[in-house]
Amino acid sequence: MSINEISANKSFSGWHKQFTHTSSALNCEMRFAVYLPPQMEQGKKVPVLYWLSGLTCTDENFMQKAGAHRMAAELGMMIVAPDTSPRGDDVADDEGYDLGKGAGFYVNATQEPWAKHYQMYDYITHELPQIIEGNFSVTEQKAIAGHSMGGHGALMIALRNPQMFVSASAFSPIVNPMNCPWGEKAFTAYLGDDKEVWKEYDTCYLMENYLMEQTDQKIPMLVSQGEADQFLAEQLKPEALQAVASKKSYPLILEYHQGYDHSYYFIASFIEQHLKFHAEHLV
Repeated sequence: MSINEISANKSFSGWHKQFTHTSSALNCEMRFAVYLPPQMEQGKKVPVLYWLSGLTCTDENFMQKAGAHRMAAELGMMIVAPDTSPRGDDVADDEGYDLGKGAGFYVNATQEPWAKHYQMYDYITHELPQIIEGNFSVTEQKAIAGHSMGGHGALMIALRNPQMFVSASAFSPIVNPMNCPWGEKAFTAYLGDDKEVWKEYDTCYLMENYLMEQTDQKIPMLVSQGEADQFLAEQLKPEALQAVASKKSYPLILEYHQGYDHSYYFIASFIEQHLKFHAEHLV
């Protein structure tokens, strides 16, 4: 699968680069960013952390604001940051920030006008890893992380693909999208009114039901949540995930941080902890 390099910046002896490619899963041209640690220029294969961003973001937000490059360089870890939705003039959109472009929710849409392009689950779990493994010197070891909507995506995708990822982490994730305004709006539009279908993309449901039916493998998870997050009570509801994890004896570390909100200041404050968490499993 061919990719086109559109930017390159030296960073902590490695490289931040952006690429475009034609996506067969999303039926449009997509852009993604990577951080290539210096070990790759020395001929070493490195493991990969996939980062999924939140509502309104692109591939650029995390790479420019999170301050992850220094630790990724030290650990010898490649970071891949895809866009958050399909893009293009013919891609369906909505006036709201929480639906359409920039708000793919990492699901495979079944409803019109979304189904033609909004196949983000397949893009993240199949097409993008194939592109990375076909174009870069990486090992088979993969981890996944994200923020807010991307935190939902990271935890949900990890639970559904326990053989694919060795660890998962999230900042301020939407853990129970079936039961919050953001998730209800997006799932109704993309998936329709049948809430049985929604369950396939709900982290709390998957941890309690689907996961236990499919495999005994439990992927270690780290979740960081700011106590001053303006979306905490209505949209995020981490206590629901904690309850399920306790019930199922799931290896979840849920940490609350006093004074921190939903912004990238929060992510930048604890991103190195998350990278070290993943490095323990990417061996």
